[in-house]
Amino acid sequence: MPESALPDTHLTPGATLLPGYSTAPRVAVLIPCYNEEVAIPRVVAAFRAALPDATIYVYDNNSKDRTAAAARAAGAVVRNEQLQGKGHVVRRMFADIEADAYVLVDGDDTYDAAAAPEMLRLLLSDRLDMVTGVRRTPEAIAAAAYRRGHQFGNAVLTGMVRWVFGDRISDMLSGYRVFSRRFVKSFPALAAGFETETEFTVHALELKLPVGEVPSLYKERPAGSTSKLNTYRDGFRILRTIITLVQRERPLMFFSVAGGILLFLALMLAVPLLQTFLATGLVPRLPTAVLATGLVLLSFLSFVCGLVLDTVTRGRQEAKRIAYLALPAPDFEERA
Repeated sequence: MPESALPDTHLTPGATLLPGYSTAPRVAVLIPCYNEEVAIPRVVAAFRAALPDATIYVYDNNSKDRTAAAARAAGAVVRNEQLQGKGHVVRRMFADIEADAYVLVDGDDTYDAAAAPEMLRLLLSDRLDMVTGVRRTPEAIAAAAYRRGHQFGNAVLTGMVRWVFGDRISDMLSGYRVFSRRFVKSFPALAAGFETETEFTVHALELKLPVGEVPSLYKERPAGSTSKLNTYRDGFRILRTIITLVQRERPLMFFSVAGGILLFLALMLAVPLLQTFLATGLVPRLPTAVLATGLVLLSFLSFVCGLVLDTVTRGRQEAKRIAYLALPAPDFEERA
C-alpha cells in the first residue's frame, strides 16, 4: 500500500485499523499448508483483500508440489515446518510469530475470508480470546463441500465435548479461528495432526476463557485440489484425543466412570454367588468369587486414582491460568 494511502494513525507492519478503533492491532494471518498449490494463491489473495494491512504467513509442511512458490508469488511470507502434521505446524506458528491478533485458516480455499473482519471486530470489541468461524454451507453445494458423514461426525464429536466441558462451542472442528495474543502465547499445543482443533476448544473451555462465534460460508475446494482429511482415520484420532483430554482434564469423572463399570461387572458376578451362598452356605465357584472381589478392589482403586489426579489437574489448571494472566490484556481504544 502506498504511504500516502495509509490512515492518519500510525500502523506498524501487520497492523490493521478496524472500523471503530483509533489504535491498530497487529494482525497475522496464519495458513498451514500441505500440497495446496492450486488453492493457496486464492486464499492469500482473498485475505489480502479482506485484511489489507495484515501480514500473511504460509507455513509449508513438506509439500510435494509448488505450494511454497505459489504462496510466495501471491505475496505471503513463506516458512517451513519439517515435522509432519497440522498440530506441529500450529505449534511452530504460535511460537514464532508475534502479533496482537491471529487469524488461523486452512489453505484449501474452503473458508470465507470476508468473515475475518467481523471475527476480528468481535474479538477486540468483546475482549475475547477465541472466535470460531462456524461453518454454514448452502444446500446447493452441501453435498460436495461439507459431506453428511463429516457433518454427522462433527456433530457427535462436538456434542461429546459440549457435554463434558461446556456448551459454548457449536463447531469444534472448524479450521477457521481468530485468537488473542494471550491465547496463542499460553496455549501448550501438544497435538500433532488435525486434532489440534479439539485441543483449541478444550483449552478455552477448561480455562473458562471468553469465546465467541461468527457464521462463515464454507464452500467446496477448487478444482484440482485434493482433501488431506481421511474421514475414519482422522475421526478416530479426534475421538482418541477427546478421551485423552477427558482423562487428563476431568480425571475424577473419567476414573469414576471406569470404577463404576468395574463395580457393575463385579456385582453381576457376585449376585448369583451370593444367592447360592445364602441358600446352601457354599461357594461353588471360587474363581468367580475371587474375580468379583478383584473387580471391586479395582473399582475403588480407580476412584481413588481419580481423586488424586483431580488434585494434580487442579494444580495444572492453576499453572496454565497464571501463564495466561502473565501476558498483558489487549488494550485497543474504541472510538466513542
